[in-house]
Amino acid sequence: MAHLIKIGNSQGLRIPKPLIHQAGLENKELKFQVINGGLFVTPVRKCRHGWKEAVEKTMAAHGRDEMDSEWLDAELTADSDWEW
Repeated sequence: MAHLIKIGNSQGLRIPKPLIHQAGLENKELKFQVINGGLFVTPVRKCRHGWKEAVEKTMAAHGRDEMDSEWLDAELTADSDWEW
């Protein structure tokens, strides 16, 4: 069970370590959303996180070993940066 604790003039959320581990939240920046009167906590995911590995795995499965990785290494800070 999580508890709110006083931290200065604010409040903090104390989450038991097993829940943090189970949710994969260790050392992560967190995103909070209010949904249906509750609080939904998720780790912040970086744009294109894991894409390079997924593309490499897919290409290897199809017998291709060369890849144009220029687009994988390009900077992108938000999904809204895409222009179609």
